[in-house]
Amino acid sequence: MVKADYWDVSDEQVVEKTGKPIEHWMKVLKKFQAAKKNSNDVVEHLQNDHDVPRYWARTLTTNFLKKAVE
Repeated sequence: MVKADYWDVSDEQVVEKTGKPIEHWMKVLKKFQAAKKNSNDVVEHLQNDHDVPRYWARTLTTNFLKKAVE
C-alpha cells in the first residue's frame, strides 16, 4: 500500500525536475480538463506536449486528481 503522502511533493522538487512550479502544472492540467480524462492520457499529455519526465508527469497527475475530488 502506498503511503497517503507519497504523492505530496514540494514546489522546489517540482521546479528542479520540471522547470515550473506546481501552480503552473495545476493550471495546465485544468486547461487540459484532466479531471474528465483517463489518468494515463493526462500523463501522456504532460510527457509528450510539455516534456515532463514520466515519474513527474504521474506525480503531478495524481496530485491534481486527488485535489479535484477533495
